[in-house]
Amino acid sequence: MGEILDGKVAIVTGGASGIGRATALFYARDGAMVVVGDLNQAGCDETVAMVKAAGGQADLFVGDVANPEYCQGLVDHAVKTFGRLDFACNNAGIGGDQKPVADYSIESWNKVISINLSAVFFGMRAQIPAMLKAGGGSIVNMSSILGQVAFASSAGYVAAKHGVVGLTKTAALDYSSQGIRVNAVGPGFIKTPLISSLEQNPDVYNMLVSLHPIGRLGEAEEVAELVVWLSSPKASFVSGAYIPVDGGYLTR
Repeated sequence: MGEILDGKVAIVTGGASGIGRATALFYARDGAMVVVGDLNQAGCDETVAMVKAAGGQADLFVGDVANPEYCQGLVDHAVKTFGRLDFACNNAGIGGDQKPVADYSIESWNKVISINLSAVFFGMRAQIPAMLKAGGGSIVNMSSILGQVAFASSAGYVAAKHGVVGLTKTAALDYSSQGIRVNAVGPGFIKTPLISSLEQNPDVYNMLVSLHPIGRLGEAEEVAELVVWLSSPKASFVSGAYIPVDGGYLTR
């Protein structure tokens, strides 16, 4: 395990798989103690086991980020287990309907907004007081390339991810002077369980690849490296930023 984050404590939501799992592993790799949050008990167990197998310290707290009481409980659990809270990666998210706006279901809209946007607010609302008590910290919110541009038939997802960027910038204005940096990361299409089903449709998969000038989809680890860097002292003057990790997608 590394030393740059020694003695620090991190929360990762959506930590049962994909970008969240990679982020938890990389926080631990650099010395932080990690609390993994997700609805998926088995996935959380596996992530925690992977952290411990690599020599790190981790625990889990299972629940739904769309519930503000869970978000507060996750923070309380981190502080009770490891003594403090320094970092949070608000990563949990879902895709939602793939339909034009007029056909997009109210149910899907409400669910996507609650998990992809409201949960980021609930998370920060619980995380920030604990970080202030610890003397400062860093929050990284998971937006998307679709926090900057649109994508057909993805109204809920696009709206939520745009909202995450605005929310991130507002929190940075509110708390940067108090030692809490807040940034957003914008992944391109990453090979995670969220899009794994697309590999069964080569035409769609190849179309997505073609949108990335680098010529491939991203890996979860490539996003996690950015999250951990933003959390570390190496990013000490970075706050209120939106940083894409997208293989050039947004250059188009």
